[in-house]
Amino acid sequence: MKDATPVLIDPTLFDRPGRILLTEAPDGLVWQLAAEFAAGRPKRDLVLVMRDDARMAAAADALKVHLPEAEVLRLPAWDCLPYDRASPNGMIAAERMDTLTRLAGGPAADDPKAGTGSRPRAIVVTTVNALAQRVPPRESLALARLRLEPGHRLSTERLVDYLMHNGYVRAGTVMEPGEFAVRGGIVDLFPAGEPDPVRLDFFGDEVEAIR
Repeated sequence: MKDATPVLIDPTLFDRPGRILLTEAPDGLVWQLAAEFAAGRPKRDLVLVMRDDARMAAAADALKVHLPEAEVLRLPAWDCLPYDRASPNGMIAAERMDTLTRLAGGPAADDPKAGTGSRPRAIVVTTVNALAQRVPPRESLALARLRLEPGHRLSTERLVDYLMHNGYVRAGTVMEPGEFAVRGGIVDLFPAGEPDPVRLDFFGDEVEAIR
């Protein structure tokens, strides 16, 4: 961090280059200042680091209201340590992978490096603990993406191999993100970043419908 100063007495805060550390500011003011900072800058990606998960969630909700044109993403910290006996929470794992996969999709649309594969401008809200945790290489996330539409040809066996290789868990009934179930030509799947599971109807090796 290049600077740490009481924000309420510093009117030149937004004129400073580089990273900014806000101190002695109420949570609500931090969200408002972050929205103003993002709105007044070229439409580049922004990372807002909050103290804990509760403040991260509240900040993300507030930024979605103040900046509806931006893609506000949350990057929570793992709820367990490496090699713990307990497995990570499925919702946390899904949200982390959704955020990282979206960011791996390419530069923001208004970035000078953007091309035809650019994505919407993102505001990532995270925590100090999450920043200290390792993430997969961007290249591996980009290569692991799979997009399916009706009419695409892919056997259920290859789809199952892909899901297992990328950490999905086979279940009898899909209830949580990261689970999938297969019944004949029907595959139920709960992808990361989706509010509900989806159902893939196969006719042979062709995706006939997605519901």
